[in-house]
Order: sequence, then structure tokens, then C-alpha cells
Amino acid sequence: MYKLWELLEETKKLKWVDLTHPLNNDSPYWSGIPEGSVELGKVVFDWGNPMLECQIQTFKFPGQFGTHIDFPGHFVKGAPLSDKFNVKDGVFPLCVVDVSEKVKENPCYVVTAQDIKDYEKEYGDIPDGAFVAIRTDWYKNWPDMNALSGIAEDGSENFPGWSLEALKYIYEERNAAANGHEALDTDASVETARVGDLECERYVLTQGKLQIEVLSNLDQVKPAGAVLVAAWANIENAVGLPVRAWAITE
Repeated sequence: MYKLWELLEETKKLKWVDLTHPLNNDSPYWSGIPEGSVELGKVVFDWGNPMLECQIQTFKFPGQFGTHIDFPGHFVKGAPLSDKFNVKDGVFPLCVVDVSEKVKENPCYVVTAQDIKDYEKEYGDIPDGAFVAIRTDWYKNWPDMNALSGIAEDGSENFPGWSLEALKYIYEERNAAANGHEALDTDASVETARVGDLECERYVLTQGKLQIEVLSNLDQVKPAGAVLVAAWANIENAVGLPVRAWAITE
């Protein structure tokens, strides 16, 4: 038996959790993206064609669609795009910071640096190169766009997210490689309204880091000790792409 094959067999005995939402033509996406940007599974070569008995489809979608990865060039002109990241850049130690109870009390909860420090008191320091995800259980609002956005009676958006201080802590104090969340944006809605910009997302991408948005099933992953694997299509010069991400956890 070969070493890697044996390791694979052992790994398959662990719990594998899909962290992505399935996509179809009715899946929600940011309202700023023009209508008609999504057309999944259009049949362009059908059964019964005398040339070849098979079926071929085409898929049209924005890079920021469903569970997706953002590359630095999404917000920073001239910054690295998809082709600057290789397959090793999609594997991380996974740290899941659970603030779901706080979000139940306040849907606009802003994750603080203290939340991260409290996590470290229980599970140890965030390791170099980690992917730090915040668990809010917000993924359960999928695929209702109004629920994902937390639309109130006055039309305002209300959903949880990161604070700038929390992101600075994981990147400048702990040297994380990426962050993720279940909501549509990095920034909590109240922070976006206060600043007038997606300040937190801009910070992450300015640091040359990666992020995955609209994650799911983080409640099925151990807070520490898991590994996150993210895979995306090998498309050059993409600012973002739908991603298939999964956790391997005890």
C-alpha cells in the first residue's frame, strides 16, 4: 500500500462537510448585478443530434454568485487575480468562531476582536495561514434574498458581519490567510451604513488576502482542528468565482 493512499483512506473516515450552497437559475445574488447575468444549464447541443448522441450545456453567471471566493483585484486595481493563486492556496487550517447566539439577540451583530480572543482562550491561538470563519447560522436564510439581506419594514438591510478591528487582529496579529462568513458581505450592515463603504472587505483584499462569502453548514464543523479545502475553476484574470468549499473535521 502507498502512503498517500493509506492517508486518503484514513481521511475519508473523518466527517466531510460541504460548505457551499447549490446553485440554480433562481439563486440569489447581489442586486447591483444586472438582470440576465445568470443562465445556468442552457442546452446548446441536445439528444438526438445525428453528429453525436450526447447533451452539452452552457453556464453564465457573475463571479460573485452563491458561495464564492474573492481575489484581491475585486476591490483593488492591479492587485492579484485568480491566476496568481495556485491549488495549495486553497487548503487551510479552519477556525470557526461561533457568534450564533449573539446574532439571535442582534441580527446586526458586529464581530469584535474580543470575540476572536475569547475563541483563542478556549481553542488556542489562530495558526499561521488559517482560514477564519464566523459562524452566525445566517446560511439558514438561503435562498430567500430578503432574509439573507435582513430587509426590514423600512427597506434597510440588517445582517451580521465582521468589524475592522477583528479582521486586523486575525491578519496583523495572527497572520491568517483568509476569512469567511455566511452573509452576503464581509461588513455588518450597520458598519456599511456608518462608513458608507464596504470598509472591511476593502481591507481584506488590500492586504492581498482571500475571502469566501455565503458559506453554509459551519454549524456542522468543529470550532478547531478541521481543514478547509476550496476549489474553483482555473479561469485567468477572474476577480471572483463560485467556489466549492468543504471541511474535513473530526
